Amino acid sequence: SERRGALSHGASHAMMTVLRYPEGHKDEVRKRIVSAASEALRSHGIEGVSIPQLMKRAGLTHGGFYTHFADREELVAEAVSAAAASTGEGVFGGSNDLARVLELYLSPTHVEEPARGCVLAALGADAGRQPPPIRRAFADAARGMLSLLEKKRPRPSRTLSDETLVRAALMIGAIVLGRLVQDPALVDRILRATRKAAAG
Repeated sequence: SERRGALSHGASHAMMTVLRYPEGHKDEVRKRIVSAASEALRSHGIEGVSIPQLMKRAGLTHGGFYTHFADREELVAEAVSAAAASTGEGVFGGSNDLARVLELYLSPTHVEEPARGCVLAALGADAGRQPPPIRRAFADAARGMLSLLEKKRPRPSRTLSDETLVRAALMIGAIVLGRLVQDPALVDRILRATRKAAAG
């Protein structure tokens, strides 16, 4: 009997060892959920995607959500931050000068693909109606964009210049307007005119 118990305990321990996830697995799963949420929210809106849908997009079950997040607000806030970081790296990163930043941001591709674009242009209008954690994430994203844009000026200021404030408003507004008009020729005009105004 004692021997059977020992064997049973050993088998159970071996099974637990086999089933144990590798180190970093939980972080990787969390990143996958945030990435799926980041794209889905920008594409469908903050209220347009449910937790089961987000988990399905990430290739996971709904039941696992609360292993990674306290609630939906936490996920949305983190998704907003992740989207902002992606734009920061892709548009403002590296050696991109102001001309290149404007070319990348004020592009037809950005207008056509909100799921991979700037979270401020995609969801900024919804931010004021969200709970505090999500509003804070949007505020951080907006201030982050302003800071990155200020650094692209030939002589950056320690404080945000009026030039940067106007440039950011032009850039975000152009993408929002471009998505509204449903006219490719007019979209091109909006983007060209804004690139010219923002470069000045």
